[in-house]
Amino acid sequence: MKYILFFLFCLFVNQLFSQKLYQERYKSFDKRLFHFGFMLGTNTSDFTKYEKLDVYNKQYQFYNALYSLQAIKNNPTIGAQLGILSTLKLGTPLLKLRFMPTLSFEERVLSYTFEKINSFDTLIYLKDQRVNSTNLSFPFILMFRTKRLNNFTAYALLGGSYSLDLQSQENSAQNYIDPFLKIRKNDFQGQIGGGIEIFATYFKFAVELKYSHGVRNVLIQEQTPFDRPIEKLYNKGWWISLIFEG
Repeated sequence: MKYILFFLFCLFVNQLFSQKLYQERYKSFDKRLFHFGFMLGTNTSDFTKYEKLDVYNKQYQFYNALYSLQAIKNNPTIGAQLGILSTLKLGTPLLKLRFMPTLSFEERVLSYTFEKINSFDTLIYLKDQRVNSTNLSFPFILMFRTKRLNNFTAYALLGGSYSLDLQSQENSAQNYIDPFLKIRKNDFQGQIGGGIEIFATYFKFAVELKYSHGVRNVLIQEQTPFDRPIEKLYNKGWWISLIFEG
C-alpha cells in the first residue's frame, strides 16, 4: 500500500510542477454539480476503554490457576483503507456533501497483564487480545471549503458513518478454554477532520486527516477474563488519506 501511495504522490508532483504554479488550473471544477473519485490511505485503530471500578480486586482463572489482573494496555496498530467517492455541491462550491463507501483493514490490540495468586514466585501471565476487522463503511460527510486561492483550497469535515465488520466473530461460539474478546459487527461513528486540496490540469488532489469515534458500546460481555474487567469499548481511529477527484 505504501508503495502505491508513493507512486501516486510522485505522479501528482510531476503534474503539479510541470506547469507554472501561478496558472490557475481546472477552472471548471467548481462549476459542476457532481464529482467522482477514489481514495487510498492508512489508519491507526484503537479502543476507547472504560474499565470497571473493582477489576484489580478480582480473581481470574486460566488453565486451572488463579490470577489477579495487573494492567490492561491499549496498543494502537496501523491499517489501510480504500474507497470510492461522490461529491454533491450544495448550492455553492464552499459547501459540499460527500458519500464515500470505504473498505478498511484494521486491528486493535489490548494487552493484559495477570499475576499468579498463591505462588512462591511472582509469575506474570501476559496475553494480547487482537481484534482484526475488515470494515465496510458508509460515511456521509459535510465539507466546508475555503475560497480557492490560485490552485489551493482548504476544508473542514463533519459527519457520521455506519460500518459493518465483515470479519466479526459476534456470532461465533466462545472458547472458554482459550477465550477471546468478542466485538459487535455493527457500529456508528462520528467523524471530524480537514484537508488541503491542490488542483492539477485534469483532476484535483487532496491530503486529508480525519478522526473517527464510535457512539456505540461494541463490547459483547460473555464473562471471560478479558471482557469481565471492561465496562465499555468504543472504536476510534485516525485516518490519513490521499484523494483523487475529477
